[in-house]
Amino acid sequence: MEQEKISELRIKREEAKLGGGEKRIEAQHSKGKLTARERIKLLVDEDSFEEFDMFVEHNCTDFEMDKKPKIMGDGVVTGCATIAGKIVYVYAQDFTVTGGSLSKTHADKICKIMDMAMKVGAPVIGLNDSGGARVQEGVDALAGYAEIFLRNVKASGVIPQITAIMGPCAGGAVYSPAITDFIFMNKQTSYMFVTGPKVVKTVLNEDVTTEQLGGAMMHVTKSGVAHYVSDNEEETLILIKKLIGYLPSNNMETPPYVAPDDSIDRYCEDLNVIIPENAHKPYNILDVINSIVDGGDFLETSRNYAQNIVVGFARMNGHSVGIIANQPKVLAGVLDINASVKAARFIRFCDAFNIPLVVLEDVPGFLPGSNQEQNGIIRHGAKLLYAFAEATVPKITVIIRKAYGGAYIVMNSSSMGADIVYAWPSAEIAVMGPKGAVEIVFRKEVNEADDPVKAANEKEEEYRNKFANPYIAAKKGYIDDIIEPAQTRFRIIRALEMLATKRVSNPPKKHGNIPL
Repeated sequence: MEQEKISELRIKREEAKLGGGEKRIEAQHSKGKLTARERIKLLVDEDSFEEFDMFVEHNCTDFEMDKKPKIMGDGVVTGCATIAGKIVYVYAQDFTVTGGSLSKTHADKICKIMDMAMKVGAPVIGLNDSGGARVQEGVDALAGYAEIFLRNVKASGVIPQITAIMGPCAGGAVYSPAITDFIFMNKQTSYMFVTGPKVVKTVLNEDVTTEQLGGAMMHVTKSGVAHYVSDNEEETLILIKKLIGYLPSNNMETPPYVAPDDSIDRYCEDLNVIIPENAHKPYNILDVINSIVDGGDFLETSRNYAQNIVVGFARMNGHSVGIIANQPKVLAGVLDINASVKAARFIRFCDAFNIPLVVLEDVPGFLPGSNQEQNGIIRHGAKLLYAFAEATVPKITVIIRKAYGGAYIVMNSSSMGADIVYAWPSAEIAVMGPKGAVEIVFRKEVNEADDPVKAANEKEEEYRNKFANPYIAAKKGYIDDIIEPAQTRFRIIRALEMLATKRVSNPPKKHGNIPL
């Protein structure tokens, strides 16, 4: 009798693993998509996945749902596993079962592992592939979404939350990924939108394709909703594993240490000649980043969005750091609405999870114009200021070239709470650039000169020599040291070691009121 029961268990387990059955699995593969369990297998360490609630079934009786065959698991695979030995909780929606649609029990399974992750302090990774709420369940399905959203919010800043969009993600379903820390999409099978092309056509009479409305490339270049894009599902899963390697399991831990092969005092000789003599000429800030981080390994976040600012993860002497850097190659590195919001959110993530901040500054100011002003550059720029001021992790700034006006202040200046501020000899720290300053300070002299153009050039040079250098700020104590560019890696690492035991906290409060 016992053997019969064991055989029955084995049969049921194999049946549950088939999800919607062989035909639907074949249909999934024909679209270039992996199944839920195939995705989990590629994501986690071999044989580490412990599945929960494999035999759960829905409870819906409306629309004759009780008369139709029920599929075990109810369209989502949930459980616990390890990635490089680190415990993670995973859910993967199974499109082969009712299109991965979310029922109340489906939602309950997801909520269960989110609750477990909060208890033990481990990241949650969601692999989304769903047709949305299960229509037959009505308000019960909507309540299921709400319970997931509530947990997303409560977990925010406590455990890392990562979402990969592996297929459709539409309607209310999009708001769970939106609350999570990082969203991954792939060019082949991902799309997400609040309302689909058919509704857009009906309501607005606008013809738009699924890709245009909510495809991966749209979301990583225009909306900024997604942070990482890859060519296919396999690459997406590899990227998630790489990201997890930089992160602590929860907000009470420090990020993982990886013994470096790179020397602490490596001399970055290329940095001594990277800044063009002409202050108006660009260079690529990624060359600076790759030069100073361990092994030149930098995981850039939101690479295709707001490219005038660069953010991402790296290691310095084996320890994770978050890097925020102006990109002179794009819009001269100015701060605009999108760049401010992109950087602010990244800073707040790093601060929540004890990841020190390294700022590489070369910023001529905020982007001018009626479009920026009308769309709220004041409000959005304030988000960046707020994020830096609020952060209590070690904060180090290196002023590489331009640091003008309000943008200088916002990019983690010493008066804003930076722990250490270094400057290269090429740094220009001033209220504004020489050209603008001459137009204000020396306007009368220039206009009355016999040769106004020559006079303006002379005054610009005079201003640059007197003010657009790091020594004035250093004299006043706003810069801790002026350093040789080639020693930047060594000086940052030494500063990080010095600040490793930094302990500060913000005033007690329920929460601040960031200018959203």
